[in-house]
Amino acid sequence: MKKYDLTEGSILSHVQAIAIPASVGFFFNTMFNVVDSIYAGQLSTDALAGLSLSFPIFFLIIAIGSGIGNGTSTLSAIAIGKKDIQEYHQLARNSLIMALIVGVALIFLAPFIIEPLFRLTGAEGASLALGVAYTQTIFYGSLFFLLNFALNGLLASQGNTKPYRNYLIIGFFMNLILDPLLIFGWFGLPALGTVGVALATVIVQFFGTIYLAYRWTKSELFDLNMLKTAFASLSTIKELMKQVIPSSLNSATIALGIFIINYYVLFYGGSQTIAAYGAAVRIEQLVLLPTLGLNVAVLSIVGQNFGAGNFERIMQARALVTKVGVMIMLFGVVVIYPASPYLIQIFNGDSVVISAGTTYLRIEVFAFLTYVFLNMNISVLQGIKKPNFALWIGMFRQFLPFVLFYFLGTTLNMGILGVWWGIVIINWTAVGITMLYTKSQLKKLELRMSTTP
Repeated sequence: MKKYDLTEGSILSHVQAIAIPASVGFFFNTMFNVVDSIYAGQLSTDALAGLSLSFPIFFLIIAIGSGIGNGTSTLSAIAIGKKDIQEYHQLARNSLIMALIVGVALIFLAPFIIEPLFRLTGAEGASLALGVAYTQTIFYGSLFFLLNFALNGLLASQGNTKPYRNYLIIGFFMNLILDPLLIFGWFGLPALGTVGVALATVIVQFFGTIYLAYRWTKSELFDLNMLKTAFASLSTIKELMKQVIPSSLNSATIALGIFIINYYVLFYGGSQTIAAYGAAVRIEQLVLLPTLGLNVAVLSIVGQNFGAGNFERIMQARALVTKVGVMIMLFGVVVIYPASPYLIQIFNGDSVVISAGTTYLRIEVFAFLTYVFLNMNISVLQGIKKPNFALWIGMFRQFLPFVLFYFLGTTLNMGILGVWWGIVIINWTAVGITMLYTKSQLKKLELRMSTTP
């Protein structure tokens, strides 16, 4: 059995081989962001608030990139499952072209869209200025973000997540050095403040593009002659877009949801509470890291076995990763609940920030399991070429807060607690809907595969 073949062998072994490197990489990626937040907090509370407010706007790049990465990974895995290596290279060429075009477009749009988006959150003063300066610089490096997602999708579809892990580990240490150099102006360099935080990130992303491209060309499936004979194709782009658009819009709805949360947090709590929320989300992301690795594993395994017509392995992969994810999240709850105030204090010593962040985390732990059920089932649906549901459930999760947060916060006079408990309520409702829909789609798939010769 070839290393990239996920249609045979132990599913648990495949999950371990894919999820562990991916989770380690995501850990260092999150620590990358944690370091940025810590340095921003050392600059000022306004700088930390500015970075927190930037997150949903910055996340637009991540949303588009994750859509390209997921679409590339899904269709490439299906092509591998069908043993069609030429199609794999055709998808590779077109996904990289797509990343290039969109990345250049975002660079040109940056000066026109960023400040208006910040003002929609109600941001003003120093936090507005610092946040805009940071985010514009990030957008100027968006091309490298998108290329990295596409290249990682091509590697992950082979079950190979180690190159991306290596890049994220190296990137973390690069950022650890670059941040203070560029932020505070060490060794005679100009002190760039929050622009320095962003510039360090762009430099690391550029390094990632070079490294991941090199590792892809050295991967087991890569064939230069097949890549040369591949061509830009509207039909291939169309197939990619069917996967990319729902996935990107689903991620974009997450950005919109955070945008809405930021608006209500400022409305009920002010800049100190938004700083606390930004720090707390970084901590929450650390807990979720192992499940992100599981997402990559289930998407690759399900995609290849869908291409190979192996329904039983699809069901086995779904059951296994869900079970592992639940155990990880339960452990996270036990750790985070008592440790919350000490963890928030790492980012900022303001007593109001510590109190607000602790309250959020101790309520949010009741939603930890929801991320397992939502993400695993959405990954399964993407792997069987049913990506549109991710968009609809994403819209449900992010548009409901418009009404629910106001109802809980103002009508029931819960204030900021209404926002925190509203997140929990929305997530568990979405889990119920997602489980029912996924079950129905898998039944249809089983019937279709059982009747196909």
